Amino acid sequence: MNQLDPIDVRIVNELTKDARMPFVRLAKKLKVSNSLVHQRIQKMKAAGIISNAVYLLDPLKLGYETYAFTQIMIENPKQHKKVEDELEKIPEIVECANIAGRYALFVKIYARNNKHLRDIIYERILTIDGVEGTNTTMSFETAFMRSVPISLDN
Repeated sequence: MNQLDPIDVRIVNELTKDARMPFVRLAKKLKVSNSLVHQRIQKMKAAGIISNAVYLLDPLKLGYETYAFTQIMIENPKQHKKVEDELEKIPEIVECANIAGRYALFVKIYARNNKHLRDIIYERILTIDGVEGTNTTMSFETAFMRSVPISLDN
């Protein structure tokens, strides 16, 4: 259960728009004290609600022209963690989720081009001990991305 009050929600909503906003400016915008903002952010960090601010990189501008979502079948459920550990070693895989159904894992892959994507799938993923097969869907573009909504109506 989330333990956020209205001030916490306002702080989080502002920080999801600009995580590098100075606490002084954030406090002024919310009409609260700088120390209150600092205390609340520390409390939310300690609770694991928020973590370090990061820069979002633009994959296309870095030369990654292709991205795809790949579902991965695992031969034996006991191999799940070992397969996840091997997938984490592939830097082009930026996200890995456990899913229900025949496919046990769902990964997001960025690649320089289609050949690079093919190499990642056939030469890296499918060679992992315990991986039985894959199903890949290529994406044309991301329409939008956002953080989960924060509200008090939980």
